[in-house]
Amino acid sequence: MAWTQADIDALDEAIKNGVTLVSFQDRQVRYRSMDELLKARALAVIEVKASEGKTTIRHIRVYTDKGW
Repeated sequence: MAWTQADIDALDEAIKNGVTLVSFQDRQVRYRSMDELLKARALAVIEVKASEGKTTIRHIRVYTDKGW
């Protein structure tokens, strides 16, 4: 299943209202907890951004004064 912005909007509405039952197009999903709902939203956002070609690149730079 490909996530859409409408799916993210439905998840946002459920989070805002504090409910764990979310309706997507022709189906309903009941999440066990708010934490699971937040994780599903994070996954949906990542997949929608990836399908649009928007990815997050992280760079970590380590600096030392002496040794190591």
